[in-house]
Amino acid sequence: MRFLPTKIHGILDYVVGVALIFAPNIFMFEGGPMAAVWVPRIIGAVLIIYSIFTKYEWGLVKIIPMPYHLVIDFLASLFLALSPWLLGFSNEAMNVWIPHVAVGVVVILVVLVSQTQPGHMSAAPMLPTNPSQPPIPPAPKA
Repeated sequence: MRFLPTKIHGILDYVVGVALIFAPNIFMFEGGPMAAVWVPRIIGAVLIIYSIFTKYEWGLVKIIPMPYHLVIDFLASLFLALSPWLLGFSNEAMNVWIPHVAVGVVVILVVLVSQTQPGHMSAAPMLPTNPSQPPIPPAPKA
């Protein structure tokens, strides 16, 4: 069930992007293996960049459709979660590899519950999509 509005997803994109960039400092593994340090920083920076180009409430350039954004989120998060084993730092201290796994899994869950189109409002009136159709008149007042 996709209940998370894109407006909230977009806020999370920027917050998680910044958090990933600073994760090595926050979790004190900035002196650890190069892959452990740079994977979250690169993914965080890339997340912010493609969020800027996403067609949703927080996108500035609005080129990437939300479904494609979600696919990128999923793939990047899967890589982040598996990176300790793929890149060989799973044998480091837990503060080095657990953040990768935890953030990756949580973002995958966010992707699974995020709406695929921005601006879902069930109470909004339906407007004609064809400009040649006359506008729908408002309901009469009782």
